[in-house]
Formats: sequence, structure tokens, C-alpha cells
Amino acid sequence: MKARIKWKDGMSFLGESGSGHAVLMDGPPETGGRNLGPRPMEMLLMGTGGCAAFDVMLILKKSRQAVSDCVVEIEAQRAAQDPKVFTHIHFHFVLTGKSLQPQQIERAISLSAEKYCSASIMLGKTAEMTHDFEIVEE
Repeated sequence: MKARIKWKDGMSFLGESGSGHAVLMDGPPETGGRNLGPRPMEMLLMGTGGCAAFDVMLILKKSRQAVSDCVVEIEAQRAAQDPKVFTHIHFHFVLTGKSLQPQQIERAISLSAEKYCSASIMLGKTAEMTHDFEIVEE
């Protein structure tokens, strides 16, 4: 896996993935940025949420759950001192569908958190990771 980060100006950086996608990251005005994109730590948090959601959806589809929507709301706390690592990350999964089985959802989230989501497992070395979910019936 490869990535390339190119400084644009101020505190703005263009991240380019090895798969050919790009995203602009920027800082807040108080650090010289112009608030043109997410902060790098926000990207890390979003990437972790995407990794977890990917796993959960893949597992639920394989278990034939009729999921029509999946949203992951994430809240994180960071250390007060540098390095300001994440110290706690909470994932709240909102799954919409027909006759979704809570035990299947719980199993999918656990498998992602404990076995498959590389990003969550890596961040779990410094942060307490917690998860919960709700089901919205169609």
C-alpha cells in the first residue's frame, strides 16, 4: 500500500492514495490553515469508521441480513498533551433494515473490532474502544 502527501500552501496538504484517489486536508485558521478540508486526525477517525462499517456490512450480507442502511457515528477523545493520541473511541452503529437480528449485528461488530478491522485494532493499542448499536426497522 502506498500514499503520497503533497503540501499545497499554508497548512493545506493533498493526500493521494495508491488506488488513485485524492483528498485535501487542511488545518484551522489559528494554525495557518484555511479550513478547506478535514484535519489529518479526522481522516484517521473517518478511515477507522469506514474500515469498521465495511467489515460489519460484509459480515451482515454474508449472514443474509436485509440491511438497507448503515451509519456509524463516532466520538473520540484525545490526550491533552503531545502526542495527542486518541484515548477513547466510541462507535455507534445505526442499522436500518427488515427483521434484523440483534445477535447477528452484535456478532458482526465484535468480529470487526476483534479480528478484521486493522484500523480499529491498531488504534486500540492507545485508545479504549467501545461499540453499541441500534436497529431501525423498515
